[in-house]
Amino acid sequence: MRRTLTRLATLLLIALLIGTSICACSAFKGKEFDETEGWNASKLYAEAASEMDSGGYKKAIELYEKLEARYPFGRYAMQAQLDVAYANYKAEEPEAAIAAADRFIKLYPQNPFVDYAYFLKGIINYNRSVGFLDRYIPTDPSQRDPGAALDAFADFSELIKRFPDSKYTPDARQRMVYLRNNLAQNEVNVARYYMKRQAYVAAANRANFVIEHFQRTSAVKGALEVLVAAYKALGEEKLAADAQRVLDVNRKAGRFISNDPAPSELGVTRKLWDYIELDKN
Repeated sequence: MRRTLTRLATLLLIALLIGTSICACSAFKGKEFDETEGWNASKLYAEAASEMDSGGYKKAIELYEKLEARYPFGRYAMQAQLDVAYANYKAEEPEAAIAAADRFIKLYPQNPFVDYAYFLKGIINYNRSVGFLDRYIPTDPSQRDPGAALDAFADFSELIKRFPDSKYTPDARQRMVYLRNNLAQNEVNVARYYMKRQAYVAAANRANFVIEHFQRTSAVKGALEVLVAAYKALGEEKLAADAQRVLDVNRKAGRFISNDPAPSELGVTRKLWDYIELDKN
């Protein structure tokens, strides 16, 4: 009887040891190795910047976010927020990029580089509707959904209003002119669509909207042409003649503006830390 109890106690002890070992192994496996553990803010920022420079945007975002979480105060975390916005933009994550830029604007409204955040938002929306094929096959930007263009126009307008002397303002103005022309042309495209559907009143209204709100754009000529055709289709000969006369006078005087070329590629980088000199600390 005593031998049986001893054997039972031994088996229970073995079972307990095995169970403890399994739990220890599970706990060890459950904890992932983190090479950044123990890194200070300077090290985290330097490694994230290196990933950014080499095009490793996803890894850079991960490191910047760890920096913000571990060291939420100080200039490294502040700069990391701007870099996260740019990294998400380059990683083709526009929603995350705009959210990061908005967060920076909200937290640091008086920061000397906040104009960059406004400009970056505009650039993100400016390029937002450009798909993969658009990068390689020329397309008419006025045919795209104008939503992102309107957002970009608003972003650039806010930048110019708040920071008229910003180094990004001239570029923003150029892009606003280009966007305005495209938005006007989009209205003409809609008016022409209405003409095809024989919705002549709607077509005339759209054309008149362009003439009234988008003066000095290349779309005005097309809007007058639609207006002439719409009035004729409606039997409004006098109105059609008036529109034709305005069209002829401006055409003869050479007053119609030609399409401006698209602005050059993005002229902003993330390297504001060159100015802050974080890389020297």
